[in-house]
Amino acid sequence: MFSSIVTDHWFRAVELSDVPASVGTRRVVVDSTLSQNRRLMVLDPVGTGGIVLVAPDLLRRLGFEVGAEIDAPALASAVSAADLELNGADHLYYFSTAEQTALRTEGLPTGVRELSEDDAELFAAFQSEAPSGELDEAFVELDHWLVFGAFVEDRLVCAASMYPWGGTTLADLGVITLPPFRGRGLARQTVRALSARALELGHEPQYRCQLDNHASVALADSAGLTRFATWDVVASDED
Repeated sequence: MFSSIVTDHWFRAVELSDVPASVGTRRVVVDSTLSQNRRLMVLDPVGTGGIVLVAPDLLRRLGFEVGAEIDAPALASAVSAADLELNGADHLYYFSTAEQTALRTEGLPTGVRELSEDDAELFAAFQSEAPSGELDEAFVELDHWLVFGAFVEDRLVCAASMYPWGGTTLADLGVITLPPFRGRGLARQTVRALSARALELGHEPQYRCQLDNHASVALADSAGLTRFATWDVVASDED
């Protein structure tokens, strides 16, 4: 259902056959490639059990055994006892392989195009009108790897951008629509146009949002994305 780029990334440290079948149960997996700010990660794929990825130096501190199966209360207890916190889970969305085929055949919607540094003035005006909290959360920037926008009467009213995520060919995306122009399907059109171009360039579109961000969940669904998993990481020392 999902591209091998997605599954190879998330299950690089474990065989798929070792992922527990029971929802709510996670397999403890040691991953020496984890960075400091992701030295503990929890992945819960849709419809099956999950995995807890742990850096080697954190394994003993958490009291885990390699290959053990643990449930949510046991994980929460171990994390608390180790004086750690989890950041708070995000939904992970990707386009299914079937939807990717559809994306590749779509043309650009009227009023949607790729943005460049030549659009700096238009983008600055867009940023000045966007809610400040959403600018921080969505992380849409003109200098990102790939940027698309939707226009109404030559005014930029929706923007979406992507950047390669964690040194992979996954491309993390964010999108913002100015409040007066919401409900018109502009975000959906922009996300799909942006994603089609990313696929053309050999990258896999990735959409993340917090579990309680119902507007973002609705956008993911309308854009044709499919929920792959929830994902959580250890909170950084600065959080």
